[in-house]
Amino acid sequence: MKRRTFLATGAGMTALPLAAPAIAQGRVQWNLASSFPTAAPGVGTNVTRYAELVRAMSDGRMEFTVYGAGELVGPFQVEDAVQAGNAPVGHAPPYYSAGREPATHWFTGVPFGMTSAEHVAWLRWGGGQEIWDDIYAERNLKPFYSGNSNTQSGGWFKNRITSVADLQGLNMRIAGLGGEMMRHVGVNAVLMPAGEIFTALQSGAIDAAEWVGPMLDRAFGLQRITNLCYVPAFAEPAAAVAIIFNTDAWAELPADLQAICGAAAHAAALEMHAQFDYFNAQAMQELRDDGVEFLPFPDDVIAAMRDGWDRVREDMRAAHPSVARVLESYEPWFEKSRAYSRTMTEPLLSGRL
Repeated sequence: MKRRTFLATGAGMTALPLAAPAIAQGRVQWNLASSFPTAAPGVGTNVTRYAELVRAMSDGRMEFTVYGAGELVGPFQVEDAVQAGNAPVGHAPPYYSAGREPATHWFTGVPFGMTSAEHVAWLRWGGGQEIWDDIYAERNLKPFYSGNSNTQSGGWFKNRITSVADLQGLNMRIAGLGGEMMRHVGVNAVLMPAGEIFTALQSGAIDAAEWVGPMLDRAFGLQRITNLCYVPAFAEPAAAVAIIFNTDAWAELPADLQAICGAAAHAAALEMHAQFDYFNAQAMQELRDDGVEFLPFPDDVIAAMRDGWDRVREDMRAAHPSVARVLESYEPWFEKSRAYSRTMTEPLLSGRL
């Protein structure tokens, strides 16, 4: 990787003849590839806000040109592009690269797993970030947590789900390990980019779709196809996104710009958490006003999903040392957090209703 090429022009562009390297002139301009459309509420605005924060905090010394899904690389190729040096920095949910490293699921979100608050606590204080750094360093990547969708919707279904039998052979768009879990329940899990969900559900190519939650689901128009939304998402209780730097490009930045890039990720994460909570509540009411029913999954479906997840998790623990390493850290903290939540948080939530 050539220092002057990255610092002067951004990845994928021809180096321009300059009197001195761009770093000496105090200015860095890089391309930033995202897995999401930049206009998508929450997930897209997370990366555009990150770029705004870096520019403001650096007083214009560092700027990103943000490219949405498919504009620079495909939505599932962002980390590969950053690893190869074709872009110095990217934005994606880590599990979009799970085909290369299965442990990335736990840095995004897993079935019956942590809430967004529990997850960021594990990353910050429970050793999760250190493990994430180590695993990504093997691929020449440096990750920064940049936000979370918070509690998600379980999925939009064209027909009512009254028992596990209603799920048999259903074609459902669902990402991550939730898809593997649902296969154990009898669902045909289909992975597709966000931009294809509406058309696939409308055409009948899929019978159900899990996307994110009320704010994004409404923005993508899923309520125009069906008014049945099952909640919450046991398959994916919450999902994190990340800013990922190419390690070589990161090393070229001066210490103050590195600090700014890290601080901006934390700031963007806080804004994303608040954005999802605020606008999800608004969107849910608007969807209800439009006739959408938010329904609970039947007990036998929840039990079947939990059993399926137990099998998927244990198979992955046995097959992948990196997953076993993550679980050694993840599970002890999660056990303590669940006990705390049962004692403190759950009684508060139920008592204030």
